[in-house]
Amino acid sequence: MRYAIYYTAPADHPLTQLGARWLGRDAFSGEHVVQPRLEGLTESRFDALTAEPRRYGFHATMKPPFVLAQDFNETDLREAFKAFCERMPAFDVPGLAVTRLGAFLALTPSAPVEALDVLAASCVETFDAFRAPLTRADRARRLAGGLTARQIEHLDRWGYPYVFDEFRFHMTLSGRLTDPAEADLMFGHAQIFFAEATGRPHRLATLGLFVEPAPGADFTVLDIRPLGRVAAETDRSTVHG
Repeated sequence: MRYAIYYTAPADHPLTQLGARWLGRDAFSGEHVVQPRLEGLTESRFDALTAEPRRYGFHATMKPPFVLAQDFNETDLREAFKAFCERMPAFDVPGLAVTRLGAFLALTPSAPVEALDVLAASCVETFDAFRAPLTRADRARRLAGGLTARQIEHLDRWGYPYVFDEFRFHMTLSGRLTDPAEADLMFGHAQIFFAEATGRPHRLATLGLFVEPAPGADFTVLDIRPLGRVAAETDRSTVHG
């Protein structure tokens, strides 16, 4: 079993619903969602191009997936997650945009947001004690992807290469797109599909605690909490009691 702390808006937020439709799965309910039909792509091809991010659910990584350390249990983690969310402020992102990040597509901020970097760094540091050490197999898998010296340093210290100065907030929309024409097609469709959620301020006011119940299983939302306040309806913000 692995856990992760991701940014997600609430289940009924328009951005969350758009992301679920695009990827074909709702990370809150765990149910599959009918994807839009895209001209120039068959249903099966679009399904294949979104298969990798679908398993993780529509999200932006704050604390990457980790196995819980022996000294902690899920209750400990959930209590720490609640306390962390209560002390971290909500803030606005000036806008989101569909972006090409290497060989895949993602929603990214349209301008740098210092508060995002602070939130991600605080999340990595705060929950590192809950993380079991990286296994040799996991380290070898990461190294095989090609990492810089700085990224290897982060991997060995924090269990993940893309933290702190290597962090970039992104909500993944595709797997690797190796065909340039197909990548252009997907990019154009994504811009149209997410138009109602891009190019305008977005309030980042929640974090989600996700769980992968078994190796290779889909990640689902275990808990979602508001940032910057103690919610009066705390119990209702918990997805699985």
